[in-house]
Amino acid sequence: MKYKSQKVAYWFFALSMLLLILQITYGFVMGFARIGMDGLHEFIPFNTARAVHTNLLVVWLLSGFMGAAYYIIPEEAQRELVNVKLAYVQLISLALVGVTAIVGYHFNWWEGRKFLEIPRQLDYLVVINVLLFLGLILTTLIKGKRKTTTALVLSMGLLFAALLYLPGMLPFDSQVTDSFFRWWVVHLWVEGVWELIMGGILSFLLIKLTGVDREVIEKWLYVIVGLTFLSGVLGTGHHYYYIGVNKIWLVVGGIFSALEPLAFLAMALFAVNMYRKGEKKHPNTLALFWTLGSAIVSFIGAGLLGFAHTLPQTNLYTHGTLVTAMHGHYAFWGAYAMIVLAIISYSLPNLTGRKLYESARGRAAFWLSNIGMLGMTVAFGVAGVVQVYLERKLKMEFMEVQNEISIHFVVLLLCATLFATGIIMYIVDFIKHGRPSDEALEVIEH
Repeated sequence: MKYKSQKVAYWFFALSMLLLILQITYGFVMGFARIGMDGLHEFIPFNTARAVHTNLLVVWLLSGFMGAAYYIIPEEAQRELVNVKLAYVQLISLALVGVTAIVGYHFNWWEGRKFLEIPRQLDYLVVINVLLFLGLILTTLIKGKRKTTTALVLSMGLLFAALLYLPGMLPFDSQVTDSFFRWWVVHLWVEGVWELIMGGILSFLLIKLTGVDREVIEKWLYVIVGLTFLSGVLGTGHHYYYIGVNKIWLVVGGIFSALEPLAFLAMALFAVNMYRKGEKKHPNTLALFWTLGSAIVSFIGAGLLGFAHTLPQTNLYTHGTLVTAMHGHYAFWGAYAMIVLAIISYSLPNLTGRKLYESARGRAAFWLSNIGMLGMTVAFGVAGVVQVYLERKLKMEFMEVQNEISIHFVVLLLCATLFATGIIMYIVDFIKHGRPSDEALEVIEH
């Protein structure tokens, strides 16, 4: 069943693709700076490039999540979006706030807190924007003909993500207290409520692509939600080891961090089992590749690589090193980037009417981006282990160590080029689909 108001999703996806290209560009600026090619330092110093790179990651993923919600919720609720014009207002205001923040970073207009650098004035605009988005999504769901578990889990994830943004806006004089609540936003987003968003999108895609009964698939969602909250909330403790809080967090963080891979393992098993049970051979194999890939890679990146360095005994050495970058890149790629690319791959043919399922370019985009990201992860991992040994065991100076490991960034840049080639091919495919059309989105009454 298709609805004309789903067209708004296309423009959120287009914004997310534009922001993704920008994010990759700033990643290259940092990579070249790490091997001594820092010609842009006067205009884009490393700290600015890093802030833009990490913030663009958050904004392009949120744009993708919002697009996914605008596509999924009307279909799940079986009604048009309550107000399409307001959805476009929300899209334009989100883009304007994002551009203002990024330009501001280049002029040192920021708060200086990792991932939450956005200035306080813009924080309030973000809150208004997200409230408008939630109002549209939740009203559509409430007024809809049905309320599915998939739609409820997706909406719950988006609602909690909005609520958990607020602790990051609280003003504190103490660095310890500020760090304590900052992780409520950063950790409880990426290792908490964003997992619910991922679970909701994953469930929707598996229902559509495998043909397995909705009840069977949605039962798994309860398991994922339970495991996410069991491990994710108290797993925040692994960020509290060295910020000046009570020692009990070493125990709590260690135990619950060990449980965190379970939620991602459940998602991987869930996706693979549903695929094997599925009797329907959906023609959109690219969407299926991205969907299954997301579930499997997220378990490796977020689950296993996260567990590898969150135990207190290990984190004592790896904290603040490139080992964190290894985990961060593969976790974000598998858990969130790939699921956004999956919902885009599924929805584009339906929105535009151009069914480019078997595109060789699309398959090449999948494999090149995945091989490139795996290579980047290995390069970060090897550089991180060497850094840990030289810095933490041999007690060498930080900058001296950076010179020693610079060769690994040459490998990283080569793999990043492979990754970027895959993403460019994906975006070319996106453009080739063309714009959404009313003919492709005729409402089918049942």
